[in-house]
Amino acid sequence: MNASPRSLLGLGALVLALSAASAWWAARHEAALGAQVAALARPGDIRMLGSETCSICAAANRWFTVHGVPFTECLIERDAACRAAYEATGAPGTPVMLLRGQVDLGFNPTRLRDRLQAR
Repeated sequence: MNASPRSLLGLGALVLALSAASAWWAARHEAALGAQVAALARPGDIRMLGSETCSICAAANRWFTVHGVPFTECLIERDAACRAAYEATGAPGTPVMLLRGQVDLGFNPTRLRDRLQAR
């Protein structure tokens, strides 16, 4: 069965429209999640123990900054107290989030929101 150029064009337009709608929905969800975390977090609630070579740390820093979430960050390579705090957690890598003093491994905005709501 051969598809006509017109039907292929229609299929392409449908795929493009669905892709655009999906991207719009994801951006809307991201903005809402950022606003929720920003509303829940107070200065001092979130401390990120990060590393200079950690791409997830850089992404978390950008996410916090873009969404206006108050947080502090220290880098284990530059700050001895930060390294000691990191080592005390026993974490296998960075980032380590200290949420109101409680250890949370990695960076997951949804989990961050849920944990801030629970406390």
